[in-house]
Amino acid sequence: MTPESPTLPRPRKRFGQHFLHDGGVIGRIVDSLHAQSGEVLCEIGPGQGALSDHLVELGNTLHLVEIDRDLAPFLSQRYIKHSQVQVHEQDALAVNLAELNSDQPLVMVGNLPYNISSVLLIHLLSQREKISRMLFMLQKEVAQRLVAKPGASEYGRLSVMVGRLFQSRILFDVGPGAFTPPPKVRSSIVELRPRAEPLGPQVPDDAFETLVRQAFSQRRKTLRNSLKGICSEAFIQQTGIDPTARPQTLSAADYACLVSQQLLETNS
Repeated sequence: MTPESPTLPRPRKRFGQHFLHDGGVIGRIVDSLHAQSGEVLCEIGPGQGALSDHLVELGNTLHLVEIDRDLAPFLSQRYIKHSQVQVHEQDALAVNLAELNSDQPLVMVGNLPYNISSVLLIHLLSQREKISRMLFMLQKEVAQRLVAKPGASEYGRLSVMVGRLFQSRILFDVGPGAFTPPPKVRSSIVELRPRAEPLGPQVPDDAFETLVRQAFSQRRKTLRNSLKGICSEAFIQQTGIDPTARPQTLSAADYACLVSQQLLETNS
């Protein structure tokens, strides 16, 4: 696809932009997406449109969310002849998926800016009912956190928050040379699919996030110390969890049990 604009907007460091240009990698991403006719796609951070060009050719309704004030109009002009494409000049951290498409869940895809990827994933958790599945390019270190199991060195707050609601798997890795400018880290393509039901008992998202954040704010301490002021030692024992355990040894379901017990205590 030939762009209408005479020059491509340059990457901006403040947006953490590293534009994907490797055709082989782009092809693998599109193939891994397994987009079906009638599905609505949403690309976060389309940049110069390297991946978008291939998504447009699928013929699906496609939403492009781009914060860069130079790139957004560039993309609008680039796809002006494709009525199924809508460009949104918007911060992905503030995007409301229901406003993009209220009729059905979206298939999310994109090369996420590495400086906001963890925060963006947490933001999207609260809108999971509007998500069919997600396929994102992430810094390899972040990808490893998503798939880490309790007890692993990579296991942390992001592992718990995302793992409670989504099943994650790394599809393949991507080297720095696939981007312009090349990042100083390796990258991974990760697929995330919503679980039929969250792990553990049903608890409010905000209460779950608060407790997990507190636990991992002092991950080297035992639970009875890191959760001091929120959960007493006796309280933790009532859930069948060892108060001397470290935060990184508990599963997402364990944390949900702690929150559930906390709510019972509060409401009794």
